[in-house]
Amino acid sequence: MFKHLLVPIDGSEITSKALKKVAEYAKADGAMVTLVYVSDPMPPMVYSDSTMGYGFSQKEHKKVCDEFAKGIFKKAIAQLGSGVQVQTQHISHPSLAEGILDAAKKSKADVIVMASHKRTGIKGILLGSESHEVIVHSKLPVLVLG
Repeated sequence: MFKHLLVPIDGSEITSKALKKVAEYAKADGAMVTLVYVSDPMPPMVYSDSTMGYGFSQKEHKKVCDEFAKGIFKKAIAQLGSGVQVQTQHISHPSLAEGILDAAKKSKADVIVMASHKRTGIKGILLGSESHEVIVHSKLPVLVLG
């Protein structure tokens, strides 16, 4: 059905569960999978594992984000298993949804496959839904796995 799946990942349990389904789809159709991790280009004032109250430069922040992305790509590739053709893309963008859409365009994917946090009610209002933003603005089909 689809020949190139773009799959945003963040290292969460929800993403991990969705990767099992992505592997099934990719193997069934012989599809390429592009894993994308979107990081914020602006460094936070402090990292959560830091006990010091000092800031980080953008260069240091980029290095940390690159290392984190490599780690989650490695885990995701292992979860997809053998028999799936995979490429990775680390995008730095202030908007997660726009970063995903940019990655889809760059990779020439024909579908975006996303995991959903299933936020409804007040959580949905306060925290928003990146899946919803991608669906609204994408020119590609978006498959949301729950």
